[in-house]
Amino acid sequence: MLGNGVRQNITGYLVVLSGLFMLADLYLIFVVAPTDAVLGHVQRVFYFHVPIAIMSFLAFFLVFLASIAYVVRRDGKWDRLAHSCAEVGVVFVTVALLTGIIWGRPLWNTWWTWEPRLTTTLILWLIYVSYLMIRSYASNQQQAARYSAVVGIVGFVDVPIVYYSVVWWRSIHPSPVVGPFAQANALEPIMLWILLFSMVTFLILFTYLVVERTALRNSEDRLLGIRLVARRAGR
Repeated sequence: MLGNGVRQNITGYLVVLSGLFMLADLYLIFVVAPTDAVLGHVQRVFYFHVPIAIMSFLAFFLVFLASIAYVVRRDGKWDRLAHSCAEVGVVFVTVALLTGIIWGRPLWNTWWTWEPRLTTTLILWLIYVSYLMIRSYASNQQQAARYSAVVGIVGFVDVPIVYYSVVWWRSIHPSPVVGPFAQANALEPIMLWILLFSMVTFLILFTYLVVERTALRNSEDRLLGIRLVARRAGR
């Protein structure tokens, strides 16, 4: 576990770095990026929507790995990491849903449609909200860790389903622009570079949030331990 001084230095650097990258990213998105001929300025939401969605996938992948590590080793640090990544992932997938709705409204002429990508993403959101609810309503920490680890492992199955949904089923959602199913030259070079820069920007922000939330979770566990010791001493 990192010392408080080292962690504060890391988080400080991450805050400054994410702030600088975010300012540069906003400039690239709203000043440099070309305006789409069909969607107009609303297409700029794309530079937020895609990286945020990918960061949610990364968060749930880390939940998946940390949950397996916890089941195998029963080490609380993996449970704390899984919990922290799940909370950050729910925030990102929520924003991904909202930005997707804003992006799709002019194109589909509706705020919501039950097409495969939106539906599977909503299911993903429900899975990890239920993950957090299980943790909140469990009778003790050990039970919360065990039950949520199962959800974290099984629930990850929906992540590749979300990505492949536009390939497996007929969908009005745009085809992938990054990844193995992305078409060659799907984006203009300048748009692709801005998208990649935006991904790096949100990766830095994601890293900061996970580091900060994990540190907070460690503090919560230490405080709980102190309370248990004080309660036993008072008997």
